[in-house]
Amino acid sequence: MAESVKFPIGELAQRLKKVTIFGGLSPQQLRSLAKWADVFSFDPGERVVKKGAKDNGLYLILDGSAEVKHGSKTLARLSAGQFFGELSLFDDLPRSADVVASKPSRMAVLQKWEFWGYAASQPGVVLRILEEMSRRLRAANRALAD
Repeated sequence: MAESVKFPIGELAQRLKKVTIFGGLSPQQLRSLAKWADVFSFDPGERVVKKGAKDNGLYLILDGSAEVKHGSKTLARLSAGQFFGELSLFDDLPRSADVVASKPSRMAVLQKWEFWGYAASQPGVVLRILEEMSRRLRAANRALAD
């Protein structure tokens, strides 16, 4: 079961800087964002997100790794600096896949209401998420075409 982890704000801000969508933020902006995040640890094989669940958070992998799965098929392998769950920031639909930790991992979670509270003053963050969503959709389309 995921365990809440105490994570110093300064260290969390440094880790968030490595997450692609937050790389261009200033140290002050990163510290501000870090205050909104909760950090959890996950054991290998532990499910982070359940397909069909109606939770709504953006997950940022601080260390470790995870696999995005649909049944027994692995759709993506994610590592430190990557994120998932971004669709839940834009709609209230159920999760479209399971995400399972593949190594001991710590992940920061930004709930939808916390994210939008922060993003209202940082529109560049939303643009980066949309760019990444577009990139992932194009990759999925290529995979389906093959």
